[in-house]
Amino acid sequence: MIYCGIDWAEKTHDVALVDDTGQLLAKRHITDDATGYKILLDLLAEYGDTAENPIPVAIETSRGLLVAVLRTGSRQVFAINPMAAARYRDRHSVSRKKSDPGDALVLANILRTDMHAHRPLPDDSDLARAVAVLARAQQDATWNRQQISNQLRSLLREYYPSALAAFEPWRNGLCRREAHEILKAAPTPTRAARLTRAQLQAALKRAGRQRGIEAEAERLREVFRADWAHQAALVEDALGNQMLALLIQLEAACTAADQLAEAVEEAFPQHPDAEIILSFPGLGTQLGARVLAEIGDDRTRFADARGLKAYAGSSPITRASGKKSSITRRWVKNDRLNAVGYLWAFSSITASPGAKIHYRRRRDHGDWHASAQRNLFNRMIGQLYHCLQHDRHFDEAVAFPPPPALVAAA
Repeated sequence: MIYCGIDWAEKTHDVALVDDTGQLLAKRHITDDATGYKILLDLLAEYGDTAENPIPVAIETSRGLLVAVLRTGSRQVFAINPMAAARYRDRHSVSRKKSDPGDALVLANILRTDMHAHRPLPDDSDLARAVAVLARAQQDATWNRQQISNQLRSLLREYYPSALAAFEPWRNGLCRREAHEILKAAPTPTRAARLTRAQLQAALKRAGRQRGIEAEAERLREVFRADWAHQAALVEDALGNQMLALLIQLEAACTAADQLAEAVEEAFPQHPDAEIILSFPGLGTQLGARVLAEIGDDRTRFADARGLKAYAGSSPITRASGKKSSITRRWVKNDRLNAVGYLWAFSSITASPGAKIHYRRRRDHGDWHASAQRNLFNRMIGQLYHCLQHDRHFDEAVAFPPPPALVAAA
C-alpha cells in the first residue's frame, strides 16, 4: 500500500508518499488553491490512487477546502491530533529537529505503522454536515452572548446597580430588547432617574412589548428613582460610554444567536434521524441538532455504545498502577457534546418520570448533582445509540423499567 501525509499551513502544504517499507516515494510542496489541489490529486493518481483503491491520507486537521477535496469519493482521511504527531516525531529523532517536509513524512508513517489505532473522518451525509455547521455556530453564538452579558453585568455592578434591580424580574434580563432600549435611553443612573413615564413606555414599545406597558413603566420608574449610591459625575459618564460600546456587542451577539437558531430549526427537521432524536425526553430542536452535529449519521463511526459514551465524556475512566487505582471523570472528550449532555440530563429530569427516578436514586446513592446528571446522560446516550442503530423511537417503559421488586409485587 501507499500512504500519504500532508503537513498543512495557511498558504502552502507539504506532501509525502511512502510505501509499506517506509521508503519515501515522492514529496511535493503545493499551494493552497485549486492549482495546488490538482497537483496533489495528480500525484496520488500517479502512484495508484483510484476510486476502488484510494490512497489513505493523514493530516492534522478535519476542516477546510483541502480536506473537502480529499474526502471526495471513498478515500479515507485521518485527522491526526498534533500532539500525537509530535510524539511520533520523537520516535524517529532525538535531536528535536522539525521541518514541514519532515512532519509530512511522519504523518505518512503514522498510517503505515498504526493506521488501525486511528479513526478516519466519519462518512456523514451533506445534510448532517450542514446541520453540524449551523448547530456549532449557534452554540458558539450562545456562549459568546453569555460571555458578553456577564461582562455587561459586571460593569453595571460598578456604577449602575439600579439597572440590575430593574431587569432582575425578566428572564435573561440583560439579553432582552427592553433592557437594551432602556440602557440606550439612560446609560447612567442619573439619567435613568430623570426618565418620565412616557419615555419608559416609549422604550418598551420600541422593544416590541405589547402588554402591561403602563404597569411595567411605573415599576421601572420607582426602581430608578430609589436611593442608590453613585460614582463621581465624570466617572459615571465615562462608564456610561463604556457600557454603550459593550451593549453594541451584546445586541450583535443576540441577533446572531437568534438568526442561527432559526436556521437550525429549518435544517434539522429535514434530517431522517431528527424524529428519533426528538423522541427522547429533554431534547428539543436546538439540543437535538447539537447532538446530531457531534455524533453524525455514519452508523459505523462507533463500534458500540461504549465508544460513544467515552467520546461524550459521560463514562468514567479507570487509572490503575501497581497498588493504586482510581475511577474519575474523563477530561479528554468532545466538549461540545459533553456540554449538551448536562443540559439534556437537566431537562429530562422534568420531562421523563424514569429519568427523574434514576437521578434521585443516584443522589440517594451519594452522588453530587453533576455526577448524577453525568450518570443519567451516560445512560440516555447509550439508549440513543441503540435507537439510532435499530431505527426505533424512545420508549419510556423500555428505557426505565420498574424495579424487579415492584414487578414481582404487581
